[in-house]
Order: sequence, then structure tokens, then C-alpha cells
Amino acid sequence: MNRQPEILRARRGFTLIELLLAIALMALLLVALFTFVFSMGEIWGQGSEKRLFEQHVNAVTRHLEAMFRRATLPLGATAAAEPFTIREVRTATGGTGNLLGFDLADGDRIFVWPGPPLPGVQCSIGLESSRGLILYWQSAVEIRRDTDPPRTVQVSPFVTRITYYYRDPATGSWHNDPAPQKTAEGHWRVPDTIKLTFAHAGATAERTLTLPARNGVLPLF
Repeated sequence: MNRQPEILRARRGFTLIELLLAIALMALLLVALFTFVFSMGEIWGQGSEKRLFEQHVNAVTRHLEAMFRRATLPLGATAAAEPFTIREVRTATGGTGNLLGFDLADGDRIFVWPGPPLPGVQCSIGLESSRGLILYWQSAVEIRRDTDPPRTVQVSPFVTRITYYYRDPATGSWHNDPAPQKTAEGHWRVPDTIKLTFAHAGATAERTLTLPARNGVLPLF
């Protein structure tokens, strides 16, 4: 008995209608996949600027905290008893400002020297309306340090406010001021903590930095 016709029928290919249905189903699957990918990309892109802003805020805060800890290291036999002070600094606008200052033995990686780095770098934190958080710095052994203004480096263009927090040792209460304050005797008082306010594209963030003491004791909260 001849079985060749049955074999030929078993090996026949797809019909035109079946191919069209398969192509239509594949097109629908690709459209659904691309729609999902593009929608996820839009969701991710909408939050990317905020995430980058938060990463910047955290990076600036961590770097300043590291600098503050390094400022507590002794610089030598003539080092001051307290690592932080309020010092008068000549600003880039030609005036002067009373800024929070501290000293670093070997400077910092964000400082760009015109020559070999010098030791004993005096740093001060300031705020400029057009540049944000600024770090003024100058070596104590520079020849023309009394005539040349300190160099500046822009730490963050997004800092809009520095708030200084003071703790009353008698009552334990806290109060804050937008500028460094003096004691009743007229001496500058170093804050216990400072708060930096960041703002960018409608997003805001606040970070509080504690000023460590040279003996390692932190202020109580």
C-alpha cells in the first residue's frame, strides 16, 4: 500500500493565514515590551535628578565630616587647644567675614596649589549667594599670606544656608542663629553643630554636622 501521500501531508508548511497570525502576535508582544521599557525609562529618568542631588548632598556632607575629624588631629606643639574657631577672613568680594575656621596639617585633595603643597592650611567655611558653599584656605607658612587674600574652592553650589547651633551648658537647651554668635564678654563662640541647607530644582535637603572636640568628646543632644 502506498503511504507517500500521508507523509507529504504530515510535512506540509504553515499556511498564509497562520503566518499572518504569528506575525501579528509577535508585533503585539514587541509593542507591549517596548511600551513597558519606555515607561520604566520615563519613571527612572524622572527620579534621576533627585537621586543625583541626594548623592551630591551625601558626598559633600561626608567630605566635610572627614575634614572636621582631621582638624582635631594635633598640628604640633603650638597647636591650639580647640580645633575650631571663628576667624575674620577676607572674602572674594573684597570685604571680610567672620567664618567658622579650622586647620589641616596637609591640606586636602580639593585644594589646588600653584606650587608644591604647603603644611598648616588654615580653612574657613563661608557662603556666597552666587556660588553656594565656599571653602577659604591658605597656608600659615606662605610668604605673602598677610597681603594676599585666601584662595577659594567651591564645595557645593546648592547650599543656600548655614545655621549655627549652640547648646547652653547650664540648661542643656539649644538655640540656633544664621551667623556665629559672641558670648556676653564679647568673645566669639564656636557652635556645637552646624546645619547645611541644600536646594536644587525644587528639591531640598538638610544635613547636620557635629564639630568634634580635640579630646574626642562630642556635644550632647
